Amino acid sequence: MASNVSEPAGGPAASAAPVIGITTYLEQARTGVWDVPASFLPKVYLDAVTDAGGIAVLLPPQPAGSEVAHAVLAAIDGLIVSGGADVDPARYGQPAHERTGAPRTDRDDWEDALLTAAIADGVPFLGICRGAQMLNVALGGTLHQHLPDVVGTEAYQPAPAVFGETTVRVEPGSRLAGLVGVTEELPVHVYHHQALDRVAEGLVVTATSDDGVIEAVELPAAPFGVAVQWHPEENARDRRLFAGLVDAARAHRAARGGPAAAPATERTAP
Repeated sequence: MASNVSEPAGGPAASAAPVIGITTYLEQARTGVWDVPASFLPKVYLDAVTDAGGIAVLLPPQPAGSEVAHAVLAAIDGLIVSGGADVDPARYGQPAHERTGAPRTDRDDWEDALLTAAIADGVPFLGICRGAQMLNVALGGTLHQHLPDVVGTEAYQPAPAVFGETTVRVEPGSRLAGLVGVTEELPVHVYHHQALDRVAEGLVVTATSDDGVIEAVELPAAPFGVAVQWHPEENARDRRLFAGLVDAARAHRAARGGPAAAPATERTAP
């Protein structure tokens, strides 16, 4: 006979969807009569995860050591380190450039702890823009603090809130190439005035622009450790990177004993 045990909303397949944590900003936000610090993230990130079959949860900056970071990673199946403000150059031993933004040490500390825990625990992760820079710095690399000084153009951040468009060459045989299916002329949305300089030990460069700017790295030692300098969430027609993360997160969830995807049919009792 039919079981009286009800399924979560969306059925068993939805209950087995991997949970993807996305790091956020803490920003002053105004809504109605309130003007308060709040967790903030553009909705396009959430759409990218849910379009790819994942469940998105927000991870706002907060005081956290290693123990807290590992606890957070134990509760999710995959991690996205999102774009945002400049990484504090003091983290990689440099004075601030005049065009480098004010330090956001709360977020730097939080994301460093999460990335370190994700690598140690084998949790799949995707870094986006600042996320790629944070990964490189967390592992001991450095950044170009103002890219126009290096390449002589503002094309990577043409104007406030205006994304640039460029193409990148993807390294054949890389995980990234397997995700996007091409090695040449991949069009991307960019919005960054900083970029990776000295690449941290263990990271491999997997995409560059025509003028040599590093646009993607990955961590071969990780089950899924991909970071891109561009903004894939801005392209609603292309969810390949997010689909790759969600697939890896689903496998990670299954490997540690989480629920596997099941057909959306009614369960029956003996």
